[in-house]
Amino acid sequence: MSQFLQLLFSGLTVGATYALSALGFSMIYNASGVINFAQGEFIMLGGMVAAVLAASGIPLPLAVLAAILVVAFVGLLVEKLAIEPARDADITSIIIITIGVSMILRGVVEVTLGKGNLTLPHFSGDTPIAIGGATLLPQSLWVMVVTAVVVVALAVFFGRTRTGKGILATAHNRLAAQLVGVDVKKVLLASFGLAAALGAVGGVLITPIATTSYDAGLMLGLKGFVAATFGGLGSGVGAIAGGVLLGLIETMTAGYVSSSYKDAVPFVLVLVILVVRPRGLFGLGSSDRV
Repeated sequence: MSQFLQLLFSGLTVGATYALSALGFSMIYNASGVINFAQGEFIMLGGMVAAVLAASGIPLPLAVLAAILVVAFVGLLVEKLAIEPARDADITSIIIITIGVSMILRGVVEVTLGKGNLTLPHFSGDTPIAIGGATLLPQSLWVMVVTAVVVVALAVFFGRTRTGKGILATAHNRLAAQLVGVDVKKVLLASFGLAAALGAVGGVLITPIATTSYDAGLMLGLKGFVAATFGGLGSGVGAIAGGVLLGLIETMTAGYVSSSYKDAVPFVLVLVILVVRPRGLFGLGSSDRV
């Protein structure tokens, strides 16, 4: 029982990070129909920038906040400099552009911040909490609680704000949104900024536990994409459920079968779900996107 609880805690921690990444994928997909393969680099960049700032003597809360703002700004730049100029290109070309952006960001970080692994101090100490024979790091609680708060904040944002409603309207029907006065360009810009900020939040939360490096975003981004596809690409609920389930399945496989299969499980899973239910668990159709 204690082993199961330990794996459950680990799975929820990792799954929450995947959920934040998947939400970023879904948000940009809803606004533009594009799968942004630079999303993983936003996660890496958040952790790297926060770690560098904290190491330079900046208080941890300020370093974390600054990192999220910096990455959100990078997301805005990516949209303005790489995506907007190619707005008339086909979707495949834009997806290839996002892959190129991912490689550029990775290279810039490698050159400027180095190849070494960086970490952040735990937000509230690293003394494990004993629960039912298992242990839970306080940082894991931070990951899960902050992810839950972010999900609630996003629900309020999409339900109560003009920008959020504009993103939803664009997701349902872009032409209809334009006809009622929604500025689709601004919606896409906001989506990239918000998706980048979500990635940065995931990065700063997980870095104290797992460390980060210039190439950490590749696998995190791919798993975030798998989680979004698993839950239903374009579905907010699906992104959250897909991320959490993916984290649990991955961790349980590593614990009960073999850790050698840990990184293979997500990709086998997405192949199965695409065959059995191509729209994912919660992807019911384009009009149901969130």
